[in-house]
Amino acid sequence: MTKWWNWLLGFALFCLLFVAIPITLSRQRSTEELKPMFDDYISKFNKNYSNPEEYQTRFQHFVASVREIENLNGGIGNLDQSKAQYGLTRLSDMSKTEFTELHLSDEKINKPAKEYGRSWSDQSGRHEHHDRSRRRKRAVIPLQVDWRTKGVIGPVKDQGMCGACWAFSTVGTIEAMAAIKTGKLVPLSVQEVIDCAGLGNSGCAGGDICLLLDWLTLTKTPMEKESEYPLSLTDGFCKAKKNVTGVEVQTFTCDNFVGAEEQILTALATHGPVTVAVNALTWQNYLGGVIQYHCSGSALELNHAVELVGYDLSAEVPYYIAKNSWGKDFGNAGYVHLAIGMNICGLANEVATVDVK
Repeated sequence: MTKWWNWLLGFALFCLLFVAIPITLSRQRSTEELKPMFDDYISKFNKNYSNPEEYQTRFQHFVASVREIENLNGGIGNLDQSKAQYGLTRLSDMSKTEFTELHLSDEKINKPAKEYGRSWSDQSGRHEHHDRSRRRKRAVIPLQVDWRTKGVIGPVKDQGMCGACWAFSTVGTIEAMAAIKTGKLVPLSVQEVIDCAGLGNSGCAGGDICLLLDWLTLTKTPMEKESEYPLSLTDGFCKAKKNVTGVEVQTFTCDNFVGAEEQILTALATHGPVTVAVNALTWQNYLGGVIQYHCSGSALELNHAVELVGYDLSAEVPYYIAKNSWGKDFGNAGYVHLAIGMNICGLANEVATVDVK
């Protein structure tokens, strides 16, 4: 009886391997097998294609996305929750070229961060320190910082087809710094920046976070409330009013913190949210988790901008909390978690802090 029971238990455990982890052991699905999944995708995301030719084109992009998702997840069925998880999103029926042109052509670096001559180290009295001093400074900052809990971060917005991530992220940071100073969060006009910002910023065709702050500082432009200059997500004539009362940038910093991300953490903990340029090429199918891999840190590949609103050093994989501008249905309710300490997605190449009057 004992032998029979042991044999049955062993057989059951063997079968369980194939029942409990079917995705890990299954083969890659063929193109034809992905057709029903694509039809479900169309229904879920309310897609509407004008003709059979567009359907077929979108299906091919969908198949490419599925293959990329499998690769980014580290193989079919990867269940490691500490890593970023990738899956189908409303962007999954776009080709990589289309995704890049519509969502990643808007952050255009005009010049290296150091050429602005406005360093966080100089502004805050901090200069280069020895490693021992850096470790001591790192130890005194909180393990967790999240400015959303302080009521100074506005809702996630959707830039749509307008390539103005540089405006959304920077205005978000200015908005937060004004709220920290006054104790009241007042939505500021992104559209004013899209329509009016000069120095090479080009509205929905792209701009740069540090260039925008430079323009705001040089022109002493007061930023109007969003209610007074509402968002239209199109390029328009500058309708900024003269002699208006608004939020002005007093000063800003623009730094390259590659290899010195403790400076970003210190700024987040002791000052407020910061704006960073990133490479978001692999974010098309991001669902959640911490991005640690498959995201180049090269300064030459920066193509997007986000607002860092906090960090978590106590997590299994420490991460920054990045507010994106692709709507609330993207990633973690509109946010991305980016690993700390490895210049993931190039986030340390161009880092901007702001002080307001």
